[in-house]
Amino acid sequence: MDFLLTKEQKYIQKAAREFAIGEMAPVGREFDLNETYPEAIVEKARKLDLIGLFIPEKFGGPGLGFLEQAIVLEEFWKVDPGIGQQLSSLSFGAEEFILFGTEEQGKKYLDPIFTGDAVMGFAITEPDAGSDTLSASTAAVKQGNEWVINGSKIMIGNGTRGTFMLIFALTDPDAARSKRHSIFIVETDRQGYKADPMHGKMGLRCSDTAAIYLNNVRVPEENLLGTRGNGFHQLMAFFDRSRAYVSAHGVGLAQGALNMAVKHVRDRKQFGKPIGSFQGVQFKIADMAVKVELARNIMYKAAWLLDNGTPDTNVTAMAKMYSARIAVEVVDEALQLHGGYGYFNDYDIERFYRAAKVLEIYEGAKEIEKMIIGRTIVGR
Repeated sequence: MDFLLTKEQKYIQKAAREFAIGEMAPVGREFDLNETYPEAIVEKARKLDLIGLFIPEKFGGPGLGFLEQAIVLEEFWKVDPGIGQQLSSLSFGAEEFILFGTEEQGKKYLDPIFTGDAVMGFAITEPDAGSDTLSASTAAVKQGNEWVINGSKIMIGNGTRGTFMLIFALTDPDAARSKRHSIFIVETDRQGYKADPMHGKMGLRCSDTAAIYLNNVRVPEENLLGTRGNGFHQLMAFFDRSRAYVSAHGVGLAQGALNMAVKHVRDRKQFGKPIGSFQGVQFKIADMAVKVELARNIMYKAAWLLDNGTPDTNVTAMAKMYSARIAVEVVDEALQLHGGYGYFNDYDIERFYRAAKVLEIYEGAKEIEKMIIGRTIVGR
């Protein structure tokens, strides 16, 4: 077992850290308050190959791995969760092309993410189908050599900014429940596609989130991604990968909150000395540090298993669930250590506190991860 990063991974980590501190830190608070999309930062990250690190070179990507993706995202989320989320989402769903798409599809849609201005998204959630993805009712009907798609999606990343979306849609309503859905590539400039931005999010406010409406959207037969009726299994394969690096969101946020707490308890004086000198405060910091380190280790393991061709659904679910939980716990304790100051938005910890909770909701709610782990260990 080797817990050391390679020289290349350390270089990537350092580059991501410097980018986050230089580009994200100065504007993170402002962009969050004003719900400002970080357009210039997106373009710089694209040019520096700090997005979609797991995408193969043949599709225009850096050709690295899920561990490198996780390392970069941890550095981003340490500094600003909102911008970090937006940079993470630029290639959200690319795994579907890598695992199930044709080479032509991969080159056509993924390459422009790095060489042009393409942005993708994955539209799964519906008003009445969140964790229960098999209840998704957005329908795609075959007409000649085209598919006609009707329905709506909600809380979709890059719904307004995306140049194309992957749409999880019902194609075979009479088939077995797990074989009723398929996945389609839908360019957002197609007639009948409409996206309305969703404002007022609790956190991650500078990342693009939208409600999507599909009204007789027509796509050619070749826009079917993967196999008809295999959409649910393709979706689960995607989650088995994406949840590994989404775990880095939680690890990064927790580490960022811990860093803020350490700085504050060193600087803040009460009763004539820094509050960090009190044993009770040091115990809190110690508990926080242990949680972050454990989360980082299981996140690294989940990503390493993927990169070595041995994906483990259970480990990935554990990594996602635990990193999300400790992010919520650590940022809560960090704000407590800030006292009343932490309750105001001129302190970054307030923004991190608001951002944390969504980690236990998106990419599979914590209850879904527990269900996966429980079924794996106990059986159905």
